[in-house]
Amino acid sequence: MTSKITYLGDLRTECVHIKSGQTIITDAPIDNHGKGEAFSPTDLTATSLGTCMITVMGIAAKNHGIDIDGTYLEITKHMVSDPRRISGIDINVILPPIRYSTKEKRFWRQPAELAQ
Repeated sequence: MTSKITYLGDLRTECVHIKSGQTIITDAPIDNHGKGEAFSPTDLTATSLGTCMITVMGIAAKNHGIDIDGTYLEITKHMVSDPRRISGIDINVILPPIRYSTKEKRFWRQPAELAQ
C-alpha cells in the first residue's frame, strides 16, 4: 500500500504516505463548495506534475554534473466547468541566476526544442 486517504467530512481529506507517515490535507476550493484552506485535489494534480518534472530534472542534472539547487517551478492550474475539470497547466521553470556553460544551456533547451 502506498497511501491511505481518509474522508474527514466537510469536503476535507487526510492523505497519509504509508512508508514515511507524512500527511497531506486536502480541501475543496471555495468555488466548489469548500473552505479552500488547503490544497484541493486538482491543486495536488498540478503540483504533482511539477514535483515529478523537477525531480526528473534533478536526476538528469546530477547525472551530468549540473547544479540546479534553488531551481523552482511556478505552477498555474486552469479550470473549466461543464464538466468541471483541469483544462491546462502552465509551468514556468526558474533556474538559479548562475552562469551556465553553453553545453549546460543546450542540455536544458534540448527537451523544449524536441517538444515543439
